[in-house]
Amino acid sequence: MTNDGMRAQVADSWHRSAAAGVSADAPEAPITLDEDLLHDHRAAHPLAAVFPLLDDVLGQAARDCDAVMAVSDASAQLLWVCGRPDVLRQAERIGFVEGANWDERFAGTNAPGMAIALDQPVSVIGSEHFRRSVQRWSCAASPIHDPVTGALLGVLDVTGAEQIAVPQTLAMVRAAARMAETELAHAHLSSAPASAVAAPDRLTVSLEALGRQEALTRITGTSGRAGAFRLSPRHSEIVVLLASAPRGLSGDELNVLLYEHDNQSSTLRAEMKRLRALLGDELLASRPYRLAADVSADWLEVEAKLSAGDVSGALRSYRGPLLPRSTAPGVVRLREAVEAGLRAAVLHSGTPDLMSTWTRSAWGSDDYEMWCAQRDAVGANSPLLPLISGQLARLDRELA
Repeated sequence: MTNDGMRAQVADSWHRSAAAGVSADAPEAPITLDEDLLHDHRAAHPLAAVFPLLDDVLGQAARDCDAVMAVSDASAQLLWVCGRPDVLRQAERIGFVEGANWDERFAGTNAPGMAIALDQPVSVIGSEHFRRSVQRWSCAASPIHDPVTGALLGVLDVTGAEQIAVPQTLAMVRAAARMAETELAHAHLSSAPASAVAAPDRLTVSLEALGRQEALTRITGTSGRAGAFRLSPRHSEIVVLLASAPRGLSGDELNVLLYEHDNQSSTLRAEMKRLRALLGDELLASRPYRLAADVSADWLEVEAKLSAGDVSGALRSYRGPLLPRSTAPGVVRLREAVEAGLRAAVLHSGTPDLMSTWTRSAWGSDDYEMWCAQRDAVGANSPLLPLISGQLARLDRELA
């Protein structure tokens, strides 16, 4: 608790909301998905597969207690909002409608926005909301993650009056979110390609290193090291470099890409020996060093989608900078290339929704040029314009 009795995580959210330029007197949250874009975005979203189940289980409970159930995407855009018509009309007055964005930086402190910011279940009760128009409401929200990759898919929320401001509401929302993740896991298993069964000895490696300090590695096939595990920061750098060089790297090349300063080759050999003990001789080949398997990686997926002109898909796949704390020269070069390529594609797309996704991210929130491009793209009558102008004013103050 803070000195004035406000919970610490709520106080932190108020600070984030104020720093983003949210007005406490703003009546509504902004619409960031127009109706024509909303339908397509919702249909393509992974949570579309489990929404009917969530509506049946939690939506009906929300209707029974004069509340609404909402499901957002990972950027806090509300994709589904369901409830009794009279309660939905009341929720419209604060902008709690499909297509609205409830990110803290747009809508102030609220449960869906906080659940995304903290990546954990949260509740926000009455006056804890930053905007005054929302303070007669209470809400409880829980993130929903992809059961395979662990990526944040969206948030499940129940919003209503004081009758839902009880611990049982958050427990119920959290249980429904876990139920959705279980259903997604079952769907993934049932849709596994037949080739995965027909060719069990095919060695494959899947790497996730975007937005991670340590790469998540999944190995399938004949390797005795099959399974999923996290690598150390140094081993993460090595596998990222090898995955990006399918023909392999000599010891000298890997040494230059891995170490900021001249390094004894014996140090690299010791690292490779430890990595080989972890991955197995079958997977980590030498002369040159290479991954002897079918390799897939999240940053390579982003690059492939950009090459195919799928900017929206590339942006959805991008979960943050590649091994963000790594100072290995080769990793830094890869990280900058992936981010620069995606940023340029978003910037030149002329699509406000893509630009908004970029500027709402941790890595793009201070991108002055992108905010300017977004301002020009949305048009003079857009409800987002005051928010964009507020962010530009904030950056002007900070840069000055």
